[in-house]
Amino acid sequence: RYSSLFCGRGEDSSVIITLPEYSAFSDIPEESLAKVLTYLTLIPRARQPGVKFIIILDRRLDTWTSIKTALARIAASFPGNLHLVLVLRPTSFFQRTVTDLGFRFSQEDFMLKMPVVMLSSVTDLLRYIDENQLTSEFGGTLDYCHSDWIVLRTVIESFAVTVKDIAQMLQAFGTELAETELPDEGTAIVHLLSTHTDKYKKLKRDNHTTVCLNVIEWPSITTSLSLVFRLLAQLRDMESAFDGFFEKHHLKLQQYLQLLRYEHSFQEVRPTLYIVDGLLINCWCDDGAYLLAQQLVEKFQSKEGAQAALKDIDRFLEGAPSLLNSGPDLLVQIGKTFEKHTAVQEMIHNRQVCLRKLADKHVRPIQLVAPRPENPPRSKSPLFSPKHGPLALCLHSHVMRELIETERVYVEELLSVLLGYRGEMENPGLSGLLPPILQSKKDILFGNMPEIYNFHSRVFLQDLEGCLETPEGVGACFLERKENFQVYECYCQNKSRSESLWRQFSDCAFFQECQKKLEHKLGLDSYLLKPVQRLTKYQLLLKELLKYSPGGCEGTSELQGALAAMLDLLKSVNDSMHQIAITGYQGELSDLGRVLMQGSFSVWISHKKGPTRMKELARFKPMQRHLFLYERALLFCKRREEHGEGADKTPSYSFKHCLKMSAVGITENVKGDVKKFEIWYSGREEVYLVQAPTVEVKMAWLNDLRRILTNQQKLLKGLDVTHITLQSTPNKELV
Repeated sequence: RYSSLFCGRGEDSSVIITLPEYSAFSDIPEESLAKVLTYLTLIPRARQPGVKFIIILDRRLDTWTSIKTALARIAASFPGNLHLVLVLRPTSFFQRTVTDLGFRFSQEDFMLKMPVVMLSSVTDLLRYIDENQLTSEFGGTLDYCHSDWIVLRTVIESFAVTVKDIAQMLQAFGTELAETELPDEGTAIVHLLSTHTDKYKKLKRDNHTTVCLNVIEWPSITTSLSLVFRLLAQLRDMESAFDGFFEKHHLKLQQYLQLLRYEHSFQEVRPTLYIVDGLLINCWCDDGAYLLAQQLVEKFQSKEGAQAALKDIDRFLEGAPSLLNSGPDLLVQIGKTFEKHTAVQEMIHNRQVCLRKLADKHVRPIQLVAPRPENPPRSKSPLFSPKHGPLALCLHSHVMRELIETERVYVEELLSVLLGYRGEMENPGLSGLLPPILQSKKDILFGNMPEIYNFHSRVFLQDLEGCLETPEGVGACFLERKENFQVYECYCQNKSRSESLWRQFSDCAFFQECQKKLEHKLGLDSYLLKPVQRLTKYQLLLKELLKYSPGGCEGTSELQGALAAMLDLLKSVNDSMHQIAITGYQGELSDLGRVLMQGSFSVWISHKKGPTRMKELARFKPMQRHLFLYERALLFCKRREEHGEGADKTPSYSFKHCLKMSAVGITENVKGDVKKFEIWYSGREEVYLVQAPTVEVKMAWLNDLRRILTNQQKLLKGLDVTHITLQSTPNKELV
């Protein structure tokens, strides 16, 4: 009654919304106005995110007081990107004068909230909007009937509800299928297959009928056919996704039925016993088969004996159950349960080959002779093992020398880069070769390399050289300087910006001249990678030192601690490098605390309370999300990679959701998949079913999540707060 959405467009493809003459506009409840404006803006935003809006406020027969009230309410209630408000001011002389004076004194207040233009007539309106985009009441030629638009929207909304209902039915049926307990009896499986198939066909038939009835009722208006087609496409995608889901479910039941039948056949033939040459064997015992073949070989060492043994084995194979002689395909389909039978088959084949060789030769029978005394074997004392003997000490010293020598080389290389490149940026003689923009960006190109150099040249190298005579102290050396190594985190976080800058200016004559003076075979980019390589090298050298260090000896525990510290640092650096690629997060990531974990997962989202978006209801396939766990929040992002020539191969992560850890709970075990767990939010209002790539990854994440929630629990108890969000359920089923 008091607003409408044009099909017309303004500049920059802005969508036009009109607020026509309505005497009781100021009496409209705020909630109702907000709902109408939200609905009108939601329709174009669904098709074109970020779209701008133009409001035409028709107050030609109204007063300044009404205009002022309407503008204030629009500023407070409009939910979209408001590009312009065009006001057709009153036409009466008195109200026009009052409006001009009132707007002049209030203009700054309104302009701060939204751009407002006062128009004297519809002719002025044509200066902002083309007449082809305006209806006849505003002097335009656009064919628009508001009542027809309402009828169309009513039908479309009804169809949208139908699509949502269908999605809910598909979701409910999918949940029923996934939660079905598989019986242990073949006929029950057959009945289940038939029942599920009938339900599936009936559901598809009923849905097709519902859709057809809705389509018949559609009015013959073509202006919004694109929206109708999108709804139909959405329905088609849901149906396709569900078809794939049911196909997999059906296949799973069929395979389970085959497995039950195979196990039944297996149990029937298991007790069968076979006697070969007086030897009692269970045909399914690989130890028995091995004993048979071994005894036959020992019994028949002559040519005739070998021939007799071959005949016995042939008789055994002929009498064995067919499964032992069948190809491996059937066994592979069933699974690893019957791998032993393939091994028995292969072993018997090998014995046959050996016996045929014996049968084809003239072999003298083996005669028993007394064994000749031999020198006693050398004792396998731990003193002679590579890990504990003199060889270990030699290798340990070699690794220590390598650690110190490579540290010296590393320090020299850092110095050459700082003096030969960074320092030369201040050289007036090379200023003509240096692009001006690089002069102000050397801190981006080199990062905090000076800080790294100072630490290694003044502190760490001297520490290591002091361990040359006392190598047992090298582990403590790393542990004492653990905090100093945090400088690498800053360097690595800046690495992507440095690489981007290098790619832009790598052909610069300045860099070529510096490389020539330094007589470096490799370019600057190779030397900028040295700190990252060195950080990785430390953990390799520490592993080598541990390898040749006797257990329990002095300094071994410190070495293990040093290795753990370096591995933690590498993980922290890696996580922080991923963190800087997050885009779209509105806020400071530093406010979330330290990043603890990051990784890619399959994620299903469901809303246990409140409205559920249709695309979530229709999603049977998981979303691929990259999760970042901070001390105070959990971020869900979507990994994106650019492709094509010249594209930046570094992935970026588009921000999607943020869950505050103060409102997070976890369910550690989900029935049906040991790699899945639940993360739920605000008392299960939102539930995120997460599937890790491995069980190990799942447990690592659960450990950190559990630790954060436990710390919160302790903090709440310390503050004498009774509400606790941590819940650990030993076995929870969710689809």
